[in-house]
Amino acid sequence: MTDPTPRTGGRILADQLLAQGCDRIFTVPGESFLAVLDALYDTPAIDLVVCRQEGGVGFMACADGALTGRPGIAFVTRGPGATNASIGVHVARQDSQPMILFIGDVDRGTRDREAFQEINFEAMFAPIAKWAARIDDAARIPEYVARAYAVAMNGRPGPVVLALPEDMLKDVVEAVDRPRVEKTPQACDEASIDHLCDLLVTAERPLAIVGGAGWDVNASVTFADWAARVGLPVAAAFRRQDAIANDCPVYAGNLGYGPNPKLVQRVKDADLLIVAGPRLGEATTDGYTLITPEHPGQRLVHVHPDANELGMTYRTDLPICATMAEFAEALVLAEGPLHPHGAEAHAEYRAWSTPAPRPALDLDLGPCVMDMRDLLPPDTIICNGAGNYSGWWHRYWRYAGPGTQLAPTAGAMGYGVPAATAAALRHPERTVVALAGDGCFLMNGQELATAVAHGAEMLVLVIDNSGYGTIRMHQERDYPGRVSGTRLQNPDFAALGRAYGCWAETVETTEDFAPALQRALAEPGVRLLHLKTEMRAITSGAMLAEEAE
Repeated sequence: MTDPTPRTGGRILADQLLAQGCDRIFTVPGESFLAVLDALYDTPAIDLVVCRQEGGVGFMACADGALTGRPGIAFVTRGPGATNASIGVHVARQDSQPMILFIGDVDRGTRDREAFQEINFEAMFAPIAKWAARIDDAARIPEYVARAYAVAMNGRPGPVVLALPEDMLKDVVEAVDRPRVEKTPQACDEASIDHLCDLLVTAERPLAIVGGAGWDVNASVTFADWAARVGLPVAAAFRRQDAIANDCPVYAGNLGYGPNPKLVQRVKDADLLIVAGPRLGEATTDGYTLITPEHPGQRLVHVHPDANELGMTYRTDLPICATMAEFAEALVLAEGPLHPHGAEAHAEYRAWSTPAPRPALDLDLGPCVMDMRDLLPPDTIICNGAGNYSGWWHRYWRYAGPGTQLAPTAGAMGYGVPAATAAALRHPERTVVALAGDGCFLMNGQELATAVAHGAEMLVLVIDNSGYGTIRMHQERDYPGRVSGTRLQNPDFAALGRAYGCWAETVETTEDFAPALQRALAEPGVRLLHLKTEMRAITSGAMLAEEAE
């Protein structure tokens, strides 16, 4: 519609976000976009979540986009605000999640003089954003915002960055509002499904790998039902274990770091790979070695919503450009022979995801995850950053389907607490858990203040082994016994949590975990459990031979 009333650029921008269905913005305020903040003062329909560092802003927006399927919205200021927030853009890109980062920028008249905190944001973000642009005309804000939503959601979802000159936001102009943008449907080609069925008929050892973006509940259930009907083993790509429910009778476990060796062998032995959603990146393919770009002896069906991804790295026997929803719907009538491998693979997964106690450890994380499985609802949202600690949950937690795992495939530390904050605000009716190693936590632990300030209900587990465990693992492999740069001196995380206004306890033994968890679940607000572990328990499946002093 056309609003004949002249408005400031800040007011026009707020109105466009409302028109696109935005109900939450994550920000650290800056003087470069005061006109937007002023417009939001009169926009109670948009919840303004004020964060403590722009890295947290970016992670929260990325997580919110992952949960809603529409872009998470972030506002930061120029220079340091934008550079801090860039980690969220990078994660949104590699995770294929819709996000829009708005950056308050220098005045138009001072551009290209290296003004205070000036950066060429189009150039800076071009390699990691789907689209990076600058709005110089306030009357064109509706056009840019509508395009940003379309770019962020369609094809392979991802981040968009828009720079906002400070003086442009103060201009008073007339503008033509744009209507709400929806994701463009991508119908799945019927002939491609027929070809897929033909490949299944001749395959002896087929296997599916699911992940990527766009798995909603309907797509997940429909695909899982079809896979179970034909006995097709289904593995999850790295940190995409919630693409289908892990209790699906053909779910085979997850690929990535530390996968089940039996699943790895199944992938190697497969003569037909049906890859639905993932790009088949480095982590999922173990450095492009588990599945090589040429994959001799294997036929590859690759389903992805972006045609540019199909054939980019892998020789593809059957490329299908479709969203997961359209692909799953097309499978409803697809037939294939019943394979016995799905049930076998699921049995192997269940055995692999049941921990064997390690009595030599004072605090053994495997049984702790089992306690969580017993005490937490199946639809709990598990949020984690990067680090070996996450491997216990990747292996032993059973994800219930889409929207139950928020974990950066980009391997970014510091993601867990901000992501959990966003998830708790988006789904206050559900249990939300943030997982963070001691190194991971102190990268964005200050967002506990944000969670408490906004009344978030969530549980935070800080897994403390006094070091950078993942780097220590690589160090022991390449330079055994020569520990350098991986030890940490940590604060009392429970005391730190209480200082932020959280309920908190320290747990030092396996036996003490379940009672502490029950006490935490009985408390309101943000609860923190500080789990003191040992570096020698380097992964869920390996122990260091000796902890060097």
